[in-house]
Amino acid sequence: MKVLITGGAGFIGSHLAEQHLKRGDEVYIIDDLSTGSMENIEHIKKQPGFHYNLESVTDHRLTAELVDLCDVIYHLAAAVGVRLIVESPVRTIETNIRGTEVVLFHAAKKRKRVLITSTSEVYGKRDRVPFHEDDDLVMGPTNKGRWSYACSKAIDEFLAIAYWKEKKVPTVIARLFNTVGPRQTGRYGMVIPNFVRQALSGEDITVFGDGTQSRCFTHVFDVVAALMKLIEHPHAIGEIYNVGGDYEVSILQLAERIKELTGSTSKIVFLPYDKAYEEGFEDMQKRVPDISKIRKLIGYQPNFSLDEILMSVIEYQRQKMANRNGAPAPIAFR
Repeated sequence: MKVLITGGAGFIGSHLAEQHLKRGDEVYIIDDLSTGSMENIEHIKKQPGFHYNLESVTDHRLTAELVDLCDVIYHLAAAVGVRLIVESPVRTIETNIRGTEVVLFHAAKKRKRVLITSTSEVYGKRDRVPFHEDDDLVMGPTNKGRWSYACSKAIDEFLAIAYWKEKKVPTVIARLFNTVGPRQTGRYGMVIPNFVRQALSGEDITVFGDGTQSRCFTHVFDVVAALMKLIEHPHAIGEIYNVGGDYEVSILQLAERIKELTGSTSKIVFLPYDKAYEEGFEDMQKRVPDISKIRKLIGYQPNFSLDEILMSVIEYQRQKMANRNGAPAPIAFR
């Protein structure tokens, strides 16, 4: 099979590319490296069947050519991370919506199958958990840039479903809940890589807010396996699926556990959201997925415990710290 992955040099995209190559598929990626990195694909870029293009997915000519070449398309290219969203709201909105428009437009010509990666952020300020795919979305006001990411990804979902209903483009949507693992950077506010880096460096572990906000974390290997099954399942077309973990942990508990696992002497300190991001910043208090729908379809069940997820990041960052100039070694997929 020939596979196109937009955002293929990113954290999730690079793992997805690696697994398709291991399966014997031919993989094409497109990535403008705005948040992705050549380091993520260094170990696979010379493998037979791997092709990379350093350009934006909004390049109509190149995207049209790649879509035409491939059998299925994973659309992962997007603005990611709370810090990037707060600091560059225009870029966030334009990147997310324009990129999805271009991919779906060209996929429609030959009705190529497309998997759109969305986010738990679309549930907005809902406080009743777990979140189900059919729940109402509760967004904050438009003068709070925090919600521009959630709204742009919700529009991506509307576009994908509209292309399926009106133009018969076989689309499926995966709402990802806090995917974590090797190669993820903390540059744009990802909590676990930041906590691990701070703990290993002996810096203060900085918890935003009061630490009572909770999340469910998912290992990237579990996410990649789910995406590969979803894109091939005939009954997934036109549907939305939560993809996430089923263990809820508060951010304070997370900081304490990372400190313990790393044997760090770092102090845990608290930073108000107004100082961490911007005045009036609002966070989601809980993000807990209902995964019964995806479990029923493909038998999905997270395989990695929280400690296994944390240790995979700790070991990866220790390796990076020990060898700053070395490319990351391939990570075994279990």
